[in-house]
Amino acid sequence: MDLKPVSLTPKAVEEIKKIMATKGIPDGYGLRIGLKGGKGCMGMGYMLGFDKAKASDISYQSKGVDIHIEKGQTLYLVGLEVDFYEGSDARGFTFTNPNSVSTE
Repeated sequence: MDLKPVSLTPKAVEEIKKIMATKGIPDGYGLRIGLKGGKGCMGMGYMLGFDKAKASDISYQSKGVDIHIEKGQTLYLVGLEVDFYEGSDARGFTFTNPNSVSTE
């Protein structure tokens, strides 16, 4: 599959591989990236998890990480970049989507 709607930064790849190794994620599982509904004016958010590929997915590999995205969500995820932030104030995955529309 040539379509790769979501990209991972090197720091995100490092953290994803670390999680997979330390949490015992089984072989055959990959990173599932998707949307979750927001509440009120919060809109939609992004979710990450580990799952096997499904027939309704677009699946591809990015920097050695298998990625699965539900085909119906692809339109909303095209251009998304997943990064990992680690600082003295917080740590976690961050999402940058140049195609998202702000209502501010």
